[in-house]
Amino acid sequence: MIKGSKKIYPIYLLTDLSLFILSFFIPYVLKYSSFRELLTGQARFPDFGEYCLVALLWFIFLIIAFNRKDFYTTDRSLSIPKEILGVVTAVINTSILIAGVIFFSKYQFFSREIFFKCLFLLCVSLTAWRTAKRLILRKLIAQGFKNVNVLIVGAGRVGQALAEEIGKNPHWGFRVIGFLDDQKTESVQDSPILGKLSDFNVVVKKYFIDELIVSIPSERLAVSQLLEKAKKMHLGLRIIPDSFEDPLPELYISYLGIIPLLTYKERRRHPAEFALKRLVDLSIALLLAVILSPLFLVISLLIKLGSPGPVLYIRKRTGFKGRVFSFYKFRSMIKEADSLKKQLLDKNESKGELIFKIKKDPRVTPVGQFLRRYSLDELPQIFNVLKGDMSLVGPRPFPVEESDKFSYNHLQRLSVRPGITGLAQIRGRSDLSSYRWIKWDIWYVNNWSFWLDLLILWWTLPVVVKGKGAY
Repeated sequence: MIKGSKKIYPIYLLTDLSLFILSFFIPYVLKYSSFRELLTGQARFPDFGEYCLVALLWFIFLIIAFNRKDFYTTDRSLSIPKEILGVVTAVINTSILIAGVIFFSKYQFFSREIFFKCLFLLCVSLTAWRTAKRLILRKLIAQGFKNVNVLIVGAGRVGQALAEEIGKNPHWGFRVIGFLDDQKTESVQDSPILGKLSDFNVVVKKYFIDELIVSIPSERLAVSQLLEKAKKMHLGLRIIPDSFEDPLPELYISYLGIIPLLTYKERRRHPAEFALKRLVDLSIALLLAVILSPLFLVISLLIKLGSPGPVLYIRKRTGFKGRVFSFYKFRSMIKEADSLKKQLLDKNESKGELIFKIKKDPRVTPVGQFLRRYSLDELPQIFNVLKGDMSLVGPRPFPVEESDKFSYNHLQRLSVRPGITGLAQIRGRSDLSSYRWIKWDIWYVNNWSFWLDLLILWWTLPVVVKGKGAY
């Protein structure tokens, strides 16, 4: 929890209470009284005490649910869609609980009209307030309000990835002051190496460190001692698990007597989940194919007028379970692009061996630059979705020759249909190294859900509009 949470807690609680009272009692008052009766003092409020009891119980349940989701802490990394989803889920779950209490208590007085209107108003008011709160906080934090000075222990690949992620998200309010590392001495990610682990006390006091993030294996004795020091100095403390490099998808804490164990259980998804995903894919893809058909014609005409060659670029890609399929894109390069690729291999700017990318690729046409900027060249993949080769959301399909370079561990990304968009696309696209690209893909495979797909589709919109990482 970031410092300041204790001061903010009563503000959040009182705001939620005020909105709950309004959402609960507005339907109640309007059910039994008219506006004129309210003004003349002739309004009647039947069973008012019983309704107050139900309201109190519902609010208590709601506060417990919000606390379990840490909605009363200043978790700056919590995204707006995730908080909205959490609020709506909590409201619906507690409403089901209250409905059960009313049913088994045989309260005949409670109006279903009031119940459902209250449920609707709660969802609208609480999500609106928390969205506004989050947007205001993000703007203030990005301008330096209550920023947190962070010290990262370990300047290796994981520590550098963490610093890069923090740099991309200024609204989190974390300021990376530097690294502690026993091996490196040069600055990384524009942040200095402030010393070795043994210099911890001096560095914390000198740079007014608020939070410590450990990104090296915890079995080292020096790290254990450092953690004890951090606790005594009341620093915020976060630890990246040792298994971050190759995380197991389903780990949970279980107990043998009083002994805690990390237990692995493979997640087996119900066939209905895949059926729902496919149904959504078909529905949205069919709708987009109809709505965007005029745009397809305009783009096709521009490509034909812009340079000689076909409108579509069709190449073989590796898809679900390693199956090869024909992958569609609007052509954004000259028609000799593939034959010229070997001549440009030495100019590859990709931060890894698996992906071939050049920011200012000489093969890209002027029309192609515009199409790539706003990802319009990807639109024909809607028909890949309709054919069943792809999904709206999933790991991006790589060319067959690049897929052959994958290690055994990377093949996990082929266990789902490839997608038009995915986690790697909303986390940086071509700006990502091949290592981080594939890590995001594997994380998606291990944590996939219908709600995650909806969030990725939502996050894709601003990324496409801004043209971030597209070239």
